[in-house]
Amino acid sequence: MVNAVEETADSPEPCVVGVDYGTLSGRAVVVRVRDGAELGSAEHVYAHAVLDRALPDGTRLPPDWALQVPTDYLDVLRHAVPAALEAAGVRPEQVIGIGTDFTACTVLPVLADGTPLCDLPEYAGRPHAYVKLWKHHAAQAQADRITVLAAERKEPWLARYGGKISSEWEFAKALQLLEEDPELYARTERWLEAADWIVWRLCGSYLRNACTAGYKGQYQDGSYPSREYLSALNPAFADFVTDKLEHPIGQLGDLAGTLTAEAAAWTGLPEGIAVCVGNVDAHVTAPAAGAVDPGQMVAIMGTSTCHVMSSDQQGTVPGMCGVVDGGILPGLWGYEAGQSGVGDIFGWFIRTSLPAAYAEEAAALGRDPHEHLTALAAGQAVGEHGLIALDWHSGNRSVLVDHDLSGVVVGLTLSTRPEDVYRALLEATAFGTRTIIEAFETSGVPVEELIIAGGLTKNALLMQIYADVTRRPLGVIASTQGPALGAAMHAAVAAGAYADIQAAARTMGKADRGVYLPDPQRAAAYDRLYAEYQLLHDYFGRGTNDVMHRLRHIRAEASA
Repeated sequence: MVNAVEETADSPEPCVVGVDYGTLSGRAVVVRVRDGAELGSAEHVYAHAVLDRALPDGTRLPPDWALQVPTDYLDVLRHAVPAALEAAGVRPEQVIGIGTDFTACTVLPVLADGTPLCDLPEYAGRPHAYVKLWKHHAAQAQADRITVLAAERKEPWLARYGGKISSEWEFAKALQLLEEDPELYARTERWLEAADWIVWRLCGSYLRNACTAGYKGQYQDGSYPSREYLSALNPAFADFVTDKLEHPIGQLGDLAGTLTAEAAAWTGLPEGIAVCVGNVDAHVTAPAAGAVDPGQMVAIMGTSTCHVMSSDQQGTVPGMCGVVDGGILPGLWGYEAGQSGVGDIFGWFIRTSLPAAYAEEAAALGRDPHEHLTALAAGQAVGEHGLIALDWHSGNRSVLVDHDLSGVVVGLTLSTRPEDVYRALLEATAFGTRTIIEAFETSGVPVEELIIAGGLTKNALLMQIYADVTRRPLGVIASTQGPALGAAMHAAVAAGAYADIQAAARTMGKADRGVYLPDPQRAAAYDRLYAEYQLLHDYFGRGTNDVMHRLRHIRAEASA
């Protein structure tokens, strides 16, 4: 898919390219350095999408697995980047740099030269040889052990992650590899983020980025978890850091290297232009939205939601995904929290629960199913459907950090309609975001402003629900390609066009403030529903009733 805007480059002004690697596709955008104008963009859908049922050769996967094929990422460079250039009407020689962002924690095992193990014919049928996508949640047992042992040993880094380590992160996934396929673990010479692998392929040199090292790799105050700690987890894991993980770290916006001849041939860009250090999709979006001051929280809403914010206050927020010095912007503490499923939940409901009559009515009205259910739900008063839901269909990232939790809908009757459940699911995700904001504020880390980015900003009902539930005005990023724009902005810094990302953000970043305002009456009605959400949240999520965990064990036994 290719998109061009009316404005094109009529003069040879410097431009940069940003490439955003999402869950299902990669998007490239061409951006003018002078003012951040997005001149053209293109999208390339991954041929293999997400492997959650079987490998390409048919090998079946257990529950909670989510893998990808790394050659799909290279295809984005081959197809989306040239198409974006063409759409922009920009000549290759105008481009001075390229930046990338990636989902995280998305990791893969490679040889010393960067070859993914799944590219080796002898490992094509081995699940652990593939990329483990961010939503691979099959390492929960390892994550639990990592957390418990760290708490027992009073490891100082644990507090920086809100007291819990996620199954989505580097150490849990690596420990799962060791314990389930030790032969492949031994064959792994580097364990690295896809964010760094793609930069390696672009410039020919491997540099670990500070963002994923800090948030996903437990790198704090210049070091990773100690050898003694890792040995206590599993003696065979003792040298994981020194043998497979540790590598020089590049700061965000730094130059990783220059574009190789091979990558120039893929992309159609000039050999030798700046290649920026890798970054994470959510974190690059903050400066793209102009959020460079303390207390400006950006919620990037798509298949999941990631909440990022910089602050001059260092605090311990229960269930946060991490606080990293300079993790988003230099000179400030960068905070991350998130929800594992948001758009994915809405998509699941459409796939599994939309009656044929509704699909036919939507088609007759020229609406897609989401638009149709949204229009039907928008006519309801708050609480009219009589439902409350928990948004845990993909587990809970913040504040419980437990991916063995699952979704709940309470209040169903024989009169409940699809639009009722759909609206309850929309509201549940808003309640989840309010839970995160309140965790920050009760921990002494104020949230002064909420700005929304990502594909879900196009749903006006959802945005209004978030404003009403959180009782906050919502700003909206003025770009449909926030992560790609942020990646391009970092490329402009790496190329020397701006002194730092703050300077780039003040010129190239863009957001509209106060687009959605809370309605006092609806907000009061939502306060009552939120109180019920909190009761269910703590009842199922904090150990009063562990039925969700028991059901997981029953499912695992039955699947085996």
